[in-house]
Amino acid sequence: MTIAPHHRIFACFFMFAFALGALLSRMPDLQTQLQVSKSELGLTLIGMAIGSLISLTLSAPLIERLGSRSTALVTVLGTAACYALIPWLPSALAVFVALFVAGLLAGALEINLNVQTDRLEAQYAKSYMNRAHGMWSLGFFITALLGALVRGAGLSIQLHLLIAVGVVFVVGLYMIAGMTDAPARASAHQGETPRIAFPHWGLLPLCMIGIAAFLVEGAGIDWSGIYMRDVFAVDPFVGGLGLTLFSFCMAMMRLFADPVVDRFGPRLVATGLMGLAILGALAVAFAPVPWLALAGFALMGAGCSAVYPLAVSAAAQRTDRPSAVNVAALGQVTFIVFFLGPPLLGFVAEYLGIRSSYLVILPILILGLIACRALAAKGPVISAGVEPASSHG
Repeated sequence: MTIAPHHRIFACFFMFAFALGALLSRMPDLQTQLQVSKSELGLTLIGMAIGSLISLTLSAPLIERLGSRSTALVTVLGTAACYALIPWLPSALAVFVALFVAGLLAGALEINLNVQTDRLEAQYAKSYMNRAHGMWSLGFFITALLGALVRGAGLSIQLHLLIAVGVVFVVGLYMIAGMTDAPARASAHQGETPRIAFPHWGLLPLCMIGIAAFLVEGAGIDWSGIYMRDVFAVDPFVGGLGLTLFSFCMAMMRLFADPVVDRFGPRLVATGLMGLAILGALAVAFAPVPWLALAGFALMGAGCSAVYPLAVSAAAQRTDRPSAVNVAALGQVTFIVFFLGPPLLGFVAEYLGIRSSYLVILPILILGLIACRALAAKGPVISAGVEPASSHG
């Protein structure tokens, strides 16, 4: 059976999220096992953020030398192995170290898969980036549901994560084995890859888009349940619908956005989606009834769905530096927002009320809306000198 190159990339995104989601779904059990407080567990989890930021800063030259297949094998299988090891570790410090290593691998995975996806877009004259990130969202969504089921069935965290890593190794080895390096864009930067990746002024509009997207994601994923409980005092099932609708709409929009991008272009699609996110945040901030707030969370999920993948594509297409460096630099900024945004929104909620936390993100969203003008008017962007290959669908 012939497997299209982009399907191999999709599988890598899915497997990475599948393994991570399995671990995150067992956080209450891990906390109990380690006998730590919530704040101590939070400090332990920072290990992955630190590792990711270091990797995004330093790993681009190594990825160029290893190639896409070797990097995918090490990062996809390596992160899953780290997560499966964690329930067997004796202390929070040991878990911190394991997560730090997983973060190092995750940062390299982010660079490798995004750069390869961009190259495939140029090679086959089709958009794949949103579906690639959509498979991450879908994998996370599925493993979160499975996590709830296996917890209810009383399956131990050790066995649960061993099964998850087994699935990742079987599927991952099969899908990655035939992976090959896609040809670089003809217009790509021809110089050596710098050892250190940092953002610069040329990336500022794309960073602004990423910051806006991840703020919306943090507000929707981390705070929707608490919002529904505190504002409307709904039962747990209705309270959980905010997160469910947000995640579902984000995943579905990513999975089906690429043909729309091909037809209307990244700029128009991103502008429309950012507008939906703004409407959703306003609906949540001022909702007088629960159903309107739930509709707002659905709009926020759809609105933040494709804008970050489109920013990643735009970063990879820049010719001022190697694509891996620009993708890594964009990832640094967005990772910082991803990890620091929710606590900052929590601070606002604590002192100004949780509705206010959905109002304070509006200026950032408006700046993100304006920054969408930096995206290409038409897509996909094909480098001069690269003939479109026959489409794989």
